[in-house]
Amino acid sequence: MATRPTVVFLGAGSVVFTRQLLADLFRFDDLPGLRVVLHDIDALRLDVARGTALQVAERFGRDADVVATLDRRQALDGADFVVDMIQVGGIDATRVDLLLPAEVGLRQTIGDTTGVGGVFRALRTFPVLSGIAADMAQLCPDALLCNYTNPMAMNVWWMSVVAPQIKTVGLCHSVHWTVHGLCELVGVPMEGTRFRAAGVNHQAWLSEWSRDGQSLYPRLDEAIERDPELLRRVRVEMYRRIGFYPTETSEHSSEYVSWFLRSDAQVERFRLRPLEYLEISGGNVAEFESAQVALAEGRPLELEEGAAEYAPQIIHSVLTGAEREIHVNVVNPVGAPLIDNLPTGAVVEVAASVDADGVHPIPAGSVPEAGAALNRSYLSVAALTIEAARTGDPRRVRQAVLADPNASSTLTPAQIWELCDRMTQAHADVLPRSLGGRLDVDLGV
Repeated sequence: MATRPTVVFLGAGSVVFTRQLLADLFRFDDLPGLRVVLHDIDALRLDVARGTALQVAERFGRDADVVATLDRRQALDGADFVVDMIQVGGIDATRVDLLLPAEVGLRQTIGDTTGVGGVFRALRTFPVLSGIAADMAQLCPDALLCNYTNPMAMNVWWMSVVAPQIKTVGLCHSVHWTVHGLCELVGVPMEGTRFRAAGVNHQAWLSEWSRDGQSLYPRLDEAIERDPELLRRVRVEMYRRIGFYPTETSEHSSEYVSWFLRSDAQVERFRLRPLEYLEISGGNVAEFESAQVALAEGRPLELEEGAAEYAPQIIHSVLTGAEREIHVNVVNPVGAPLIDNLPTGAVVEVAASVDADGVHPIPAGSVPEAGAALNRSYLSVAALTIEAARTGDPRRVRQAVLADPNASSTLTPAQIWELCDRMTQAHADVLPRSLGGRLDVDLGV
């Protein structure tokens, strides 16, 4: 490792997230001086990211060399840690992912992880990940890639296909914030609580949640009994049917199964808001613009409290030797699976210990069989998406959406085929040529 460790942020123009990651990182007062490299393809956003990094480092009194570059290869040269948070196609592609399906009656809330939205987001992201992998193999082969980009499981899986030699972990804060919210609900502090989850990203199962050796699930049951309105939340319904609490918001969770978005009555009963991510995306744009103005006027940016993101914790552990436990998305290895009743070769979410030697996933045994059955539905969608990109077979794209529980509960096979034709045409500029797009070179995001 170089004298001054280098942390690279790809997609740094996502300035609110960049700000939070840097704040969480700079809160550690025992880190060595860092070289922070910011990369984006949007010069304006990159400039705001640079201003953000300089301000956050100054506010925490940290020694950091901040470099901003539009050249990805220059950014990756000599990296020790690479944090990936790109969004290929930006907000315009997100609108397509949500609005085109809505036109034919297919409801999505977030649309970035599974279903038709997740499939097409993956297919336009894979070529860029392949380019990143090739650059890393040449310029920083020993670096650790921390992926935040959705669809999480599909992207980490793709990296295992095109660059198995690159150390890659997928990081998502859903387990942390699930436990945080549950602890607030039952009135116990999160600190001192022991928890572990296992499954797939955005649909892992909270297999352990205890304090002083006592399960906290009975307290959750009491809270639900006291407040019948909780029965109108997707996650509570899933917990009651499966027996373990799922680790992502009700909005995300509703897209993984066929139970909720298929009818007006279910949408109303479980208080879902289809197309919610359009509002969230609009808010992200507004936050970028607000940060731009604040920096121009020399005002301090708003920082969230608490080090909840995992990438800063990994970097801190590797650089200082501090030991901790987090949750990661990694390949379920053949021969020694992390989850016994989910497919090997697929990407699963499990607990992991972290220390100076890196990230060490912890075998979880088996997840609850009813939960595993739902996990396998998602992994089937992911496997077909990976196969579509690997082989260039456009039929696999349609079959991936056909395998999706939410899509197939709403649309006929013919409607799914036609929708995928329209999605392919709308995303042609960022899809591989073999899948009906016009892209035959890396986008350089």
